[in-house]
Parts: sequence; structure tokens; C-alpha cells
Amino acid sequence: MAALQKFMSSSLLGALAASCLLLLAFTVQGGAGVPVASHCRLDKSDFGPHITNRTFRLAEQASFEDNNTDVRLIGDKLFRGINKREHCYLMKQVLNFTLEEVLLPQPDRFQPYMMQVVSFFDGLSNKLRACHIKGDDQHIQRNVQKLKDTVKKLGESGEIKAIGELNLLFMALKNACV
Repeated sequence: MAALQKFMSSSLLGALAASCLLLLAFTVQGGAGVPVASHCRLDKSDFGPHITNRTFRLAEQASFEDNNTDVRLIGDKLFRGINKREHCYLMKQVLNFTLEEVLLPQPDRFQPYMMQVVSFFDGLSNKLRACHIKGDDQHIQRNVQKLKDTVKKLGESGEIKAIGELNLLFMALKNACV
């Protein structure tokens, strides 16, 4: 019995020591072992049917004016080289660009849905404010920069395309962050 207790005690101490070493290793690495902060989450309730309807209607309005059917902004290419655990952070970056560079400068366009959708996306952006990656995010920034460059290269047509793809942004955010 004493031998069993001694064995269990030494096994427990060994496991505790291993856990401490692992925690110490992550701390020394600056947390590089944990790629995405736990704040990269949204609630399913954030994506209710009313705002889903409004977002899809706004996207539909804009897509009627989108003459460029060869370019897709929100698609597989955007996620290329990005780990699945980093998708929410990527979508946060795309959301912030879309808000700041596309939606906010055009508040009077595509009414009556624009103001509600902008308010909704702004709320999501605020909820994801603490979402970040510990370590290098250059691979994500490269993909986001390609998206930005495409929108800017297309000019007003790119902005209309970005608005026309708000339904895709909505679904990508929901899939990556909920």
C-alpha cells in the first residue's frame, strides 16, 4: 500500500512538473503556442433573422449595380494559407476594412438598409475589438491587403462589389466566429 501511495505521489508530482514546464515554455515564447486570443468569438444570437434579412437585401441591392462578375472578394482565395483557428481574426480585419473604407464613406447609398447594416457591423467590430493573434500575422495581413488592393483598383466598382458581397462577409463572420 505504501509503495502504491509513493508511486501515485511521484506520478502526480511528475505530471505537475510537466505542466509547469509547458506553461513556462509558452510564457517564454510570448504565448506563441496559443495562436488566437479567446476574444475571437461572437454569439449566435448576434446573427438574428431581422439583421440577416437586412444584410442580404442590402447586398442584393448593390449586386444589381455590380457589373464585374469576374472578381470575388470574399471567397476561397481570401482564406488561402490561413489556419482555420485564425479565420475569425482574418474576418475581423476584413470587417474593419469594409466598415472604414467602404460603408462609412457612403451612408446615403442603398437605403433603407444601409444604416441598420452599418450599425450591426459596427457592433460586431466592437465585440471583436479584443480579438488578436499572438505572434506574427503577416500571412493574414497579406491576404487582407490583396483584398484592399483589389477594391481600390476597381474604384467605385470595387466598393459596390464589397457592398454586394456583404452577405458573404456576414456568413463568413458567422462561420468563423460563432
